Amino acid sequence: MKHLFVFGIALLILSCKKPDYQKVMSDPALFSNTVHELNRVVMGNNFSPVVASRNYAYATVAAYEVIAAGDPAHYRSLSGQLNGLTAVAKPGKDAKIDFHYASILAFCKVGEAVTFPAGSMKQYVDDLRAKAAGAGMPGDVLQGSEKFAEDMFKSIMKWSKTDNYLKTRSASKYALTDQEGRWVPTPPMYAEAVEPHWSEIRTMVMKDGKQYSVVPPPVFNVKDKNSKYYQEVIAIKNKGDNLTAEEAHIADFWDDNPGKLNINGHLMFIKKKFSPAGHWMSIAGIAAKKTNADFNTTVCAYAKTGIALFDAFIECWAAKYVYNTARPETIIDKYFDAAWRPHLQTPPFPEYTCGHCTISASAAKALTSVFGENVAYTDTTELEFGIKSRNFKSFNQAAAETAMSRFYGGIHFHNSCIVSSGYGQKVGDAVVEKLVMKRP
Repeated sequence: MKHLFVFGIALLILSCKKPDYQKVMSDPALFSNTVHELNRVVMGNNFSPVVASRNYAYATVAAYEVIAAGDPAHYRSLSGQLNGLTAVAKPGKDAKIDFHYASILAFCKVGEAVTFPAGSMKQYVDDLRAKAAGAGMPGDVLQGSEKFAEDMFKSIMKWSKTDNYLKTRSASKYALTDQEGRWVPTPPMYAEAVEPHWSEIRTMVMKDGKQYSVVPPPVFNVKDKNSKYYQEVIAIKNKGDNLTAEEAHIADFWDDNPGKLNINGHLMFIKKKFSPAGHWMSIAGIAAKKTNADFNTTVCAYAKTGIALFDAFIECWAAKYVYNTARPETIIDKYFDAAWRPHLQTPPFPEYTCGHCTISASAAKALTSVFGENVAYTDTTELEFGIKSRNFKSFNQAAAETAMSRFYGGIHFHNSCIVSSGYGQKVGDAVVEKLVMKRP
């Protein structure tokens, strides 16, 4: 009886003990889960790859700025380092703030508002607040954290509104012509060209989208069998006609088409997946878990990767709408085989340069600068879409495979894949070299 009484008292004490809210909120997995939630929201709203990258960039910068404010001894603000970002909110002198909780809140607020109508992540934010309160976070800390998150949200949103995004919403559409070798819409969607004015968006680190002079693609020539262009066309046609199971898996794994149109008789439906930027955001979370990174390092990795992705897309899109190169499918169907189709569905924008090749090389540079050169990991991103995981020895190896995946998929010429990766590396190097985030 005495033992039962003691046991009952022990249970009572344990049940009355307040959970450790700081431990709950500082779990890096919580931040990664939040990024995944934004990934789901972006996917559900049918945003193009370039627009999606804008959401991730501003949201992760907001989260990072909260961390830098809470841990200035180890992290430096990006104010004064990123183009146009001259000032951000500062915490009050006596404010009671849980900076991890505030960081997640700032991420959610900016992530949903920078493009979406407000409220896209409301349920998630409500659940997060309940989680914090349930873990014992005092009311004044809740309020102080939420106020600082709101202040940071306003700072980042003010900055975002000067990047020319709204101006480009009313810009002219892509002009179609009958010039040989020039981009035209492709089957089955025959959609208009995506974001032909994206090069006008303000970059975060680069001077502008045309900082690097991208070399021209091979000159259009389908008559001279010895020409570089002809050889590129034949190479991708032959690869598509003789694709191995492994090559098909690589192409499918890195497809990352946010809106594939499927046609079955009279039935048409869109199959959604994470965008290329969303895939690399997922890799950042996988790397953080693999290396046992703490919360602040995890947020830093996401922010640097988000910035690298954003600038790389702008650099790539600047080249796309200078050269306006036709897709392999267009050329092969018109001049070689009208029935030929690539393994992957061709996305609606010019071929040269390759977007996924560029942004992957850039993201790999950013992640390597945070986690190291040879971080082996299993990329499980595509499991939720029914595609087997793949193993990599480094981020750079993954980026190199991404480049080849576009050739295997039949949507980019081999030359474009190689050249684009080089420019992506330049963008990534610029981000790594210019930004001082973690203090020595």
